[in-house]
Amino acid sequence: MKCPFCEANNDKVVDSRPAEDGAAIRRRRECLVCSARFTTYEKIESLPLMVIKKDGSRQPFDREKLLMGIMKSCAKRPVTTEQIERLIDTIERVAGNMMKREITTSKIGELVLRYLRSLDEVAYIRFASVYRDFGDIHSFFEEVRSLQEQEQQVSYVADPLDDTHPVDVAALIDDTASPDNTDTPDVTL
Repeated sequence: MKCPFCEANNDKVVDSRPAEDGAAIRRRRECLVCSARFTTYEKIESLPLMVIKKDGSRQPFDREKLLMGIMKSCAKRPVTTEQIERLIDTIERVAGNMMKREITTSKIGELVLRYLRSLDEVAYIRFASVYRDFGDIHSFFEEVRSLQEQEQQVSYVADPLDDTHPVDVAALIDDTASPDNTDTPDVTL
C-alpha cells in the first residue's frame, strides 16, 4: 500500500479489525520509511450502484458527493460525523437492497430527507431547500409548516438509523410514486 505521506510502497499492518458491521476490514498501517501511520479499509468488490440523474444520464453512486451535501446541511448543527456516516451507510444499504442496480437522484434525495427529518430539523430544511429547489419564500414556509404539522401528529419518532427499527424498504424506493409527491415515506416500527 502506498503511504499517503511519503508515497513509499513499504508498510506493515499494525492492527486489523472488522468494520461496518463485518462488511469491511479496518487496517492500521505504519510506513516503514517515514513511520507515519494511516488507516485503510478492505471491502468486497461489488457491482456499482448507478444513479440516474434528472437529465437521464447515469453515473456511479458517489458516497463522497452525498457526504458533502449532507455535511453542508448539518454545518454548525449538533450532528456528529458518526451520525452522518451512519445515515449514509443506511442510505447505501437501502439502495443496495433494491432488486435493481439503479436509483434515481430523487429517490436518494427522499431517503436523505426522511432520515434528516428525525436527525435534525434545521439540517432537514437546509437540505430540502436545495433538493426541492424552493422557488420562493412561500414554498420554503410551506415546508416548515408541513414539518411542524407532522411533529404535532407524531408523539414518538424512532431513530431511523437504529437497526432495531426496520425500515420499510419497499415504501422508500417505490418507483410507482408520483415524482410530484413530496411526502416522505413512513418508517415501519
